[in-house]
Amino acid sequence: METNNIELITKMVIQAINDNESKTSGFVVPIGVSARHIHLTQEHVEALFGPGYQLTKKKELMGGQFASNEQVTIVGLKLRAIENVRILGPVRKASQVEVSATDAIKLGMKVPVRESGDVKGSAPIAVVGPKGVVYLDEGCIVAMRHIHMSPKDAAAAGVKDGDIVSVKADNERGTTFNHVKIRVHESFTLEMHIDTDEANASQIKTGDTVEIIK
Repeated sequence: METNNIELITKMVIQAINDNESKTSGFVVPIGVSARHIHLTQEHVEALFGPGYQLTKKKELMGGQFASNEQVTIVGLKLRAIENVRILGPVRKASQVEVSATDAIKLGMKVPVRESGDVKGSAPIAVVGPKGVVYLDEGCIVAMRHIHMSPKDAAAAGVKDGDIVSVKADNERGTTFNHVKIRVHESFTLEMHIDTDEANASQIKTGDTVEIIK
C-alpha cells in the first residue's frame, strides 16, 4: 500500500473516532446535595405545630417547593433521635422522611432506598414537633439518586422520564453513579440530587457537575 494511502486512511480513522466521541460525549448536569428533610401533610403539620398552623417559607426551591423555617425531631425505633430536620413545603398528600444511610445507622434503623413518594412498606418513624408527636407506620426512606430535568433538557440529553442512567464525576475520586432515575417536568430545573453520604464519599459539593454516560 502506498504511503499516501496509508496516511489518508489513518486520517479517516482518527476523524471517525473523534466524530464518534463528539456524538457520545456526556450531557453535563449540575449537582445539588440534599440533606435530610421531611415532607408533611397539613394534618400532620397541625398535629406537630398546632391547629391551623401553616408552614412559613425560608427559601424557594425548584418545582414550586420551598424550604420552610420549621424544623422537627425524628426518632427511630430504638429511641435514637436526630434534631433540626427541616420541613419542605408545600404540604403533601402523604408524609415522608428522607435520610441518608448514615442517618439510618444513627437512628438504629434499616431504611430502604426508594424513589420519592414510594413509601409503601418503608421504615416507620416518629416525628416530634413543639406541639405534638406524629408516628408514621411507614414513610422513612433513603432517597434514590435522581436527575430533575425540563422536557427541553431531556430532549437534549436523549432521555425520557423514568429512564435509568449512569453518571460520571470527573474529579479526584473519579466516581461513577449507577441507577440514577430521570425525572422530567416543565417546572424542573436541571439538577442531579444526591444525599450527603454520596457527596462526601465522592468529594462532590453543590454546584459541581457530572456527565450522563451514554
